[in-house]
Amino acid sequence: MKGPLFYAKILLFGEYGIIKDSKGLAIPYNFYQGALKVAECPSEEAEKSNQNLSKFYKYLSNLKTDLVHFRLNEFKQDIERGMYFDSSIPQGYGVGSSGALVASIYDKYADDKITVLENLTRDKLLKLKQIFSLMESFFHGSSSGLDPLNSYLSLPILINSKDSVEPTGIPSQKGGKGAVFLLDSEIVGETAPMVNIFMNKMKNEGFRKMLNEDFAKHTDACIHDFLHGNVRSLFGNVKQLSKVVLTNFKPMIPKAFHILWQQGIDTNAYYLKLCGSGGGGYILGFTEDYEKAKEMLNKYKLELVYRF
Repeated sequence: MKGPLFYAKILLFGEYGIIKDSKGLAIPYNFYQGALKVAECPSEEAEKSNQNLSKFYKYLSNLKTDLVHFRLNEFKQDIERGMYFDSSIPQGYGVGSSGALVASIYDKYADDKITVLENLTRDKLLKLKQIFSLMESFFHGSSSGLDPLNSYLSLPILINSKDSVEPTGIPSQKGGKGAVFLLDSEIVGETAPMVNIFMNKMKNEGFRKMLNEDFAKHTDACIHDFLHGNVRSLFGNVKQLSKVVLTNFKPMIPKAFHILWQQGIDTNAYYLKLCGSGGGGYILGFTEDYEKAKEMLNKYKLELVYRF
């Protein structure tokens, strides 16, 4: 048995803001993927995944909701046969490892599932997002449902607010010098502690004001510029966003990267921002000259995501 592939995702813009109802833009990242499998001779990794699926099965069994109904007996039988999630998506890196797993379970075991092939109305998308939010809360304590939605549909998703999400088109990649890239912090991040730090910060009026004004303003401008191909304006707005994040989200940025972050802003060679909740994992980078950025960041592992 081998299930369909589900891809990683990258939240280009909107980390933390989407928790508080501002805009976001997420894209599938096909470099990493996962699929449900049954192995003849399971590895240690496969056995660990199988045990996690068993815990997930128990969680879904106790889920009280009218939104979705799962064929739980079938799920349980497959777990007993040794099913696991075979994934190349790094965990704790902000690229949606649990989202891809959730999408694969919904795809295989949900009755009357909403499929990518039908007319994806706003109501259907919101229902999917709500279902995925309930499912993925098993992994993070609370979830927007966006990662599994992105992985399930394998389409760029524009988040206008909590109650408004839509598939969107992004400009086709150009063979220019500019790029979006991932920088590997080589530190595994954990989502729940970072979200707790954010929620505590939200008790501060000054932080809320910054989020509603500066952060949301620059995020919305970045999304608009990216979707409309306004590259020059985009980099100006990404620089402002990078400054706001460095000033106000320091606990989410590993200490070893504070100077590197500032160096990008000072030299205009690259601009860094959080990829997911932060605390480790990948850091997202934007640059108008990828070769120059690579030279300056030659001590780090970079992965190319998108070319301008």
